[in-house]
Amino acid sequence: MLAGTNVLDLSRVLAGPLASMLLGDLGANVIKVERPGVGDDTRGWGPPFDSAGASAYYLSVNRNKKSLAADLTEARDRALILDLMAASDVVIDNFRRGMLERNGFDISAILAAHPGLVWCTITGFGTKSDRAGYDFVVQAEQGWMSITGEPDGAPMKVGVALADVVAGKDACIAILAALVARSRTGRGRHVSVSLAGSASAALVNVAQNALVTGEEPTRWGNGHPNLVPYQLFEASDRALVIAVGNDAQWLACANALGLDALAADAALRTNAGRVRERARVTGEIASRIATRPASHWIARLDAAGVPCGVVRSVLESLRDIESSAATGVSPSVPGTVRLPPPKLDEHGAELRARGWASFEVER
Repeated sequence: MLAGTNVLDLSRVLAGPLASMLLGDLGANVIKVERPGVGDDTRGWGPPFDSAGASAYYLSVNRNKKSLAADLTEARDRALILDLMAASDVVIDNFRRGMLERNGFDISAILAAHPGLVWCTITGFGTKSDRAGYDFVVQAEQGWMSITGEPDGAPMKVGVALADVVAGKDACIAILAALVARSRTGRGRHVSVSLAGSASAALVNVAQNALVTGEEPTRWGNGHPNLVPYQLFEASDRALVIAVGNDAQWLACANALGLDALAADAALRTNAGRVRERARVTGEIASRIATRPASHWIARLDAAGVPCGVVRSVLESLRDIESSAATGVSPSVPGTVRLPPPKLDEHGAELRARGWASFEVER
């Protein structure tokens, strides 16, 4: 879909590399520019490392790219990067404010010289902030940790660097929108995405609850502030979740579990009624679920059309999808894996010699 689209990725760590990997999955040519000698920070983020010494973290977001080691403080390398920019469709960066300008890369001047270029800047806290953007800090400051964890426990971060992931996907969306606009107008633009902005937007219904009520959301553990039953239950052998999203599903759930009294109770026919009677509803379900193995209840609930599932480990979940220790989880977009994550400066010689034309060999 993006074959022939040239993406110059000056970013590092997670959000920017994820955005450029998604574009690469969709067919774009991607050059990953890295610091000589050390490369992307995540090359050292381990263990675990694979048998060739590559960190799992780095491997997770860097397929479908070629690596070029270049020192932006060196005149020769600056000239090379400017030449690559001249033939690029997209540039991605996540440098601290002023860093590129101090090294001779005036974004406004570059865009004026190349009006079709789409430039995406990813920051931690916006283009006017000098603060470094790290997922853990953003999760803390944008409210995520205050609503994650057990009600009587400490604030807790999400188990993956989700603020970075959401920002990376937002950056990809913004880039694609700018490319569509360019196809109509012939002009590119400078778009910016911040981890903080993406994290705030991702609060969605939780933020709206707070705006409507004026009250601080609380931690619900594995429960849901607006839906009942919508949480984890312990079967006799392992945990499972039930996610009732409407009143018809509630009746199906109560009947599948053999909770005839709850199914017949008119006070529980609406979600609002079940939220008011949360303790009674979830307590009776928990007592019933605990009597049999998870497979027994999943079969009954599935047959009744009730959303449910067992709590699986990561390796269990990966058995159902295409995944590779070399190239990661298969593309979430309609794309393909064409190149494994590159070694540092693996393609430096050919990129210096042929530039974007080196990608023609891959077709």
